[in-house]
Amino acid sequence: MPVEDLAVRRAAPALLAFAAVRILGLAVLGVWGAVAGSSPHTLLSARWDSLWYARIAAEGYGYEVVLPNGDVHSNLAFFPLLPWLERAVSAVTGLSYGSAGLVVSVLAGLAAAWGIFAIGDLLYGRRVGVCAVAAWAALPVGIVQSMAYSESLFTALAAWSLYGVLRGRWITAGLLAAAAGLTRPVGVAVVAALWVAAVLAARRGEASWRTAAGALVAPAGAAAYVLWVGARTGEGVLGYLRVQGGWGNGFDGGLAFARFIGAKLGSPAWPAGVGLIAGVLLVLWLYRLCVRQRQPAVLLVYCGVVVALALCASAYFGSKPRLLLPAFPLLLPVAAALARGSTRRAAVWLGAAAAVAAVYGAFWLNGSGPP
Repeated sequence: MPVEDLAVRRAAPALLAFAAVRILGLAVLGVWGAVAGSSPHTLLSARWDSLWYARIAAEGYGYEVVLPNGDVHSNLAFFPLLPWLERAVSAVTGLSYGSAGLVVSVLAGLAAAWGIFAIGDLLYGRRVGVCAVAAWAALPVGIVQSMAYSESLFTALAAWSLYGVLRGRWITAGLLAAAAGLTRPVGVAVVAALWVAAVLAARRGEASWRTAAGALVAPAGAAAYVLWVGARTGEGVLGYLRVQGGWGNGFDGGLAFARFIGAKLGSPAWPAGVGLIAGVLLVLWLYRLCVRQRQPAVLLVYCGVVVALALCASAYFGSKPRLLLPAFPLLLPVAAALARGSTRRAAVWLGAAAAVAAVYGAFWLNGSGPP
């Protein structure tokens, strides 16, 4: 029997768990939409960032919005791989670009689930891999995995690149890292992880020309896009930073986020401030567990950079849970704890989390939604 068939069979429980959680979330969203008079399809494919991606697929780059305060929101802030795939799927199927984005997200979500399983299975066993996938699908903002957003696509590319490093498939890992760099700015996390792993491999005397080739190709995607934006804006390597600055995005070490939490604590909305502090502490505690679990350096570096970029960005504070979605190694200690118990107990905990996530996702998308 082909190895690929065996791999699919081994991953099947994880993929089925992922699909079940996502179907539950979509079902609850559909019921909520029927009651509230909203369109689930619109919420998933034609609002917020989905509209920007679809416009890029349809018209290319060059569109911008000037806000009353003078800030410029340019679509150059959005990396190109998802719009390229939306255009390709639309050309083949005849679907709208937004609907094509949903197709990409469905397939990418399954690929991400498979990659997360592969890493969990490789390091800690099959049960941990399955639990990690189910936990990732059941995150409170897991509904984003079903949107025409780039999180699922990025997580798929990142997970399989990290898996490639763990298996010593350096060129494959480098190519996937380059693709991740064409998907989201946080692609630098994959590059940093691969570089650190390559240096450690060299120190152990395990590096080869394939290691060097993978390390060299890894930053190609992000570098190419940033340089292209710089050439288009005429501002060189600083062009992309200026574009992000127009959106209010930057990296200030978390000062703006701290001030935001402080303002919440000093207002009638102080419980929200307490909740934000608890959320940050939870993320840091989970990362500490990752270290104690002795996860490979490639996972710790990747996860650490994703967390740092998410928590220390200077704008869009409501986006932080969504920006943490690719930090799946945080869930491996949780998955290991669930796997140590009975299957029934793990199913109860994960089922409850999936139900809460489904309700929250429907409430969220029918409210403020992801910026």
